Amino acid sequence: MKKLVLLLLILVSGTSFAQNDAKRVNQYNLENKVAIQGYDPVGYFNQGKAIKGKKEISTSYQGVTYNFSSNENKNAFIKNPSKYEPQYGGWCAYAMGSAGEKVEINPETFKVVDGKLFLFYNAYFNNTLKSWNKDEGNLKTQADNNWKKIYK
Repeated sequence: MKKLVLLLLILVSGTSFAQNDAKRVNQYNLENKVAIQGYDPVGYFNQGKAIKGKKEISTSYQGVTYNFSSNENKNAFIKNPSKYEPQYGGWCAYAMGSAGEKVEINPETFKVVDGKLFLFYNAYFNNTLKSWNKDEGNLKTQADNNWKKIYK
């Protein structure tokens, strides 16, 4: 009987994790299941800049693949993935805050605030990081609320 209960718990947990992975893949800003257009999420923190990652140095976290510029960055990510993942599934933080919309980003336009990575749209004379900086507190609060609605 105990083995049957244990087996059922394992099956339910596996199904739950698989559903969570599928949800992330459907809601996150990915290209072929790769986040941040292949940029190294740890580079934003440790090197302070956007660095293109390499396919050969990658790992998957809950269904999302991340590329890294070095094995050191990959190992740092593996130790604490939630520290390095971009906010709002990698969508533009400004668009998430101002309109609750999932808008593409330019991975070289970013800001790290309170240990969190925020990415922004920047094309055609529209750098949303500048708009974000004008009202960051309110936009962040609204973006947090909008992302919770989208990712429930």
